[in-house]
Amino acid sequence: MVPLICLDPGHGTPPAIGRQTEPIGPGSKTRKIKDGGGAPGEAPVALAIALKTRALLQQDGLRVAMTRTGPTYTGGNIARATYCNNRGAALMIRIHADGSTDLSRHGVQMLYPAFHRGWTDDIYSSSRRAAAIVQRSVIAATRAANLGLTPRSDLTGFNWANVPSILIETGFMSNPRERGLLQSAAYQFKVARGLAAGAKAFVGR
Repeated sequence: MVPLICLDPGHGTPPAIGRQTEPIGPGSKTRKIKDGGGAPGEAPVALAIALKTRALLQQDGLRVAMTRTGPTYTGGNIARATYCNNRGAALMIRIHADGSTDLSRHGVQMLYPAFHRGWTDDIYSSSRRAAAIVQRSVIAATRAANLGLTPRSDLTGFNWANVPSILIETGFMSNPRERGLLQSAAYQFKVARGLAAGAKAFVGR
């Protein structure tokens, strides 16, 4: 069967829903809000990159599903992970952009699930491998600063995932130059080309 890539453009949740909480992992008493809103301008950038990535993947014959294709999303991170789980995704790519009080910070960072027995032990190794492959591909396509790979134990969307999952911080919306790049179609295509090429390499296409 042709592999399916599940794209998850971050944020876009209405505040009334985003402030609701959900368990950070299966059986956990720790709860997190569904959506903190993200950096200013992040949600539309994430969606634009996801749509361009979908087009490139489909051109190369891969199947693609997206957690949202419009400006808003009414679920939380459990729902996003479940959506990709239910479709048997070969890879879930969560697309985000970062923000910082240090306006000089810039570059691309790739997050992947930290090892947690019962939550991520089944996807840890494959997610880490995907993170390395896709990060390398995006850096090659964009020539952005490489901020490397970071394991994360506190992300609900990772802890509920049953398929290999990564989260790319495509740049800093707080950096004026990088924000301008991320909001431009030309740079969005560069990021998308990196994501598509990395995803194809990961699934062996």
